[in-house]
Amino acid sequence: MDINPKRSDLGAVSARDLLRSYFGYTGFRGRQAEIIEHVKSGRHAMVVMPTGMGKSLCYQIPALETDPGRGELVLVLSPLIALMQDQVNALIARGIDATLINSSLDRQTRLTRYAELTDGKYRLLYVTPERFRKPDFLEALKPRTVSLLAVDEAHCVSQWGHDFRPDYSRLAEIRTLLGDPTTIALTATATAECRTDIYRQLGIDASDITLFHEGIDRPNLALEVREVWGDGDKLDAIQEALSHERYRGGSVIVYFSLIKTLQRFSDSLLSRGVDHVCYHGDLPREKRRRIQDEFMTGDADVVLATNAFGMGIDKEDIRVVMHAETPGSIESYYQEIGRAGRDNRPSLCLWLYDQNDLMTQMQFIEWSNPDADFYSRVYTTLTQRNEECRAFGLDWMNERLQRVSRHDHRLATAIAMLDRHGIVAGPRPPECFDVLGPIPSDFENRAHLGEKKRRDQQRLYAMVQFAQTTYDRKQFLNQYFLGDDPTDHS
Repeated sequence: MDINPKRSDLGAVSARDLLRSYFGYTGFRGRQAEIIEHVKSGRHAMVVMPTGMGKSLCYQIPALETDPGRGELVLVLSPLIALMQDQVNALIARGIDATLINSSLDRQTRLTRYAELTDGKYRLLYVTPERFRKPDFLEALKPRTVSLLAVDEAHCVSQWGHDFRPDYSRLAEIRTLLGDPTTIALTATATAECRTDIYRQLGIDASDITLFHEGIDRPNLALEVREVWGDGDKLDAIQEALSHERYRGGSVIVYFSLIKTLQRFSDSLLSRGVDHVCYHGDLPREKRRRIQDEFMTGDADVVLATNAFGMGIDKEDIRVVMHAETPGSIESYYQEIGRAGRDNRPSLCLWLYDQNDLMTQMQFIEWSNPDADFYSRVYTTLTQRNEECRAFGLDWMNERLQRVSRHDHRLATAIAMLDRHGIVAGPRPPECFDVLGPIPSDFENRAHLGEKKRRDQQRLYAMVQFAQTTYDRKQFLNQYFLGDDPTDHS
């Protein structure tokens, strides 16, 4: 049964009424109501709000006031397929006419949704920005009027954001294709410099977009950094946190940077009688989904995970979030600890700081920042040795391109970036061997590539400063994200 209100039925139905009817809340948090009225009046908004504080309501409530019969639509750009699937499932369960279109759909389902979209179905549509590469999607979207464009995880827009996605850099072009709709950008993590770059990428002058910054403080979260030396110290600290009386009775996430470290700690914890499950990107998709479901239902209380685990995890009773290895940036650290204590009960965010872990993150920075020479050699190999690339695969390419370490991941980064910029046909064989065009000038610009690497190094150094600060760590985070110098306490 369609319980969505028709435009003619809205009348005196207020945003608060819709909040109560569909989401069961009696009132808005913080500045949610102000943000909703702001975008409903046709004004752009940049929303920086802590994880779990209800950013999505700022575009979901306006979507309930659209009239699909007149072609109106709220379009949400989201970076992760799993995240949008969880959000859409939750909306459908509340009787809200929402859907997604992404690469997880089979061809027939995708075509059916295209037809339904054209015919005026759906108030909310979730897509990745990559979907705008598809002419058939643009054709299906043509009859609709995007009344509000929501850019979720907006830090992905910025080249300085901690999870940069090249297709997000097409936002200004996408907005033009959509008729420059009212736009709301939302994130939990964006420094002042990142926000400035987001405005530029959106094609919106800073004077035309209003910043709603809710701060980053979560009073119920205890932020602790414990300096440790080696695995033994870490294992003792993990067990101590798991048995802490104040934080018992809920779920626990222990984050690792490397899968091999996670597996080593898993063996050690099992030998100590600590029951847990493990989640990382090398597991089959079905197993990852099963583990996530077990965690969400409470069948698994403790999960050891890489940062592949977490996006879309909306569980209220996570009592402890631990980092057993050093995170790569303040942004990723804050994103991950934001999953703790969403029920507002006391929760522990514990980082086990071993200086030796910094080497791992420094290696990640090297891998994620190939230089101009490496991009040139990759492109030359793809074009001049294409038959051999196809015959012998990426391992053969990697062996030819570098001989320092077989674990060097620069080739994977380079192929992914070439794919995202449309230079090759896909991120994996055989599509990654189909060269579609010349290498962009940005990949030949040493200064541009060097600046990106320097920024990554700065973010890692900020983690060291955070660990060593003698001042309030929440104050440090507020200063970091609001644009002040966290080391200036004058």
